[in-house]
Amino acid sequence: MMTMRRKFIFFAPIAIVGVLLFIALGGAIVHWLWNWLLPPLFGWKEITFWQGIGLLALCRILFGGVAGRGHGGFRRRMRDRWDRLTPEERDRFRGRMHERWGYGAPGPEGGDPSTL
Repeated sequence: MMTMRRKFIFFAPIAIVGVLLFIALGGAIVHWLWNWLLPPLFGWKEITFWQGIGLLALCRILFGGVAGRGHGGFRRRMRDRWDRLTPEERDRFRGRMHERWGYGAPGPEGGDPSTL
């Protein structure tokens, strides 16, 4: 039976190679698609492979995850978390938000922060 350390030593190089291959493949796809579509359609300049990787990174930063989670997942988790709170915990949360940020009215009349 493999110990945890041996598993890490075995899988770490595979994971690193996998990430590098994913980046290289993604950069190549962006490079190829850009050079195939945009210069003929709009007359824009062609880009290099490294600029394709840079574009891929920029899109990741601006538009969210490659895995498809995006920003909707965060809102859903926060709404689920809010729904699990008791009325007393919700009032305490509203009070802390008001004390710290001056956000909303303290107490139960402050409204549901998940609707903002």
